[in-house]
Amino acid sequence: MPLMILSVIVQIALIVHAVRTGRSPYWVFIILLVPGIGSLAYFIIELLPEFTGNHRARRAYRGIKKTLNPGADLRQRQREHRLSGSVDAARHLASELIANGKFAQAIEHYEKALTGLYEGDPDLLLGLAQARFANKDYEQSKQTLEGLIEKNPDFRSPEGHLLYARAAEQCGNLALAETEYKAVAAYYAGAEATVRYAALLERVGKNDDALEAYEDIVNIAELAPRHYRKAQKQWISQARDAVSRLIK
Repeated sequence: MPLMILSVIVQIALIVHAVRTGRSPYWVFIILLVPGIGSLAYFIIELLPEFTGNHRARRAYRGIKKTLNPGADLRQRQREHRLSGSVDAARHLASELIANGKFAQAIEHYEKALTGLYEGDPDLLLGLAQARFANKDYEQSKQTLEGLIEKNPDFRSPEGHLLYARAAEQCGNLALAETEYKAVAAYYAGAEATVRYAALLERVGKNDDALEAYEDIVNIAELAPRHYRKAQKQWISQARDAVSRLIK
């Protein structure tokens, strides 16, 4: 009997917490309809990440959360945007819309936010360029990035630079893409820029230069710490496959 009472108290406390902190209303039903398991799931997914400073743990919890409650982050961003209507809320919402594959909606929110004092905001313009690229509006993405640099000549973003090279390639301007890939690959933190640069070199028939770039990635990976190899696994694998293909 005491355990049953304690379980009810915990359920009530968690429901109150969920409502007061603006969690998804689905949690109320989960906690009520699946006693014990529902409370435990809420604790692990919603509360435990707040009590730990471990980045890897937080990322794991976010993965679990997305699996058990898909769309929760998007709904949260939508609520925040409805409540505040701020430019920052619009930016976060647009970013989450991209993550959920709703590119046209993301573009709309970025465009609405880029007015007045924020007309030339570099972060908003970069987000808009990313949304347009994801929506396959490659020429508009390229133009957006060119406008970003025109309005913010001192702005620096490796991700933005790589996106510009990719947009140029998608638009068929291979000479420009090669120049930009080469430039960004020289300082980009991961292996993606170099792999994309090498792939373009291979595409335009510069196989020797492409092979050299791919081999650089493989050689760096062999000397790099395990966490780097894990983070760059996709690109290292592509580089190794390309080396095997090109040396035949």
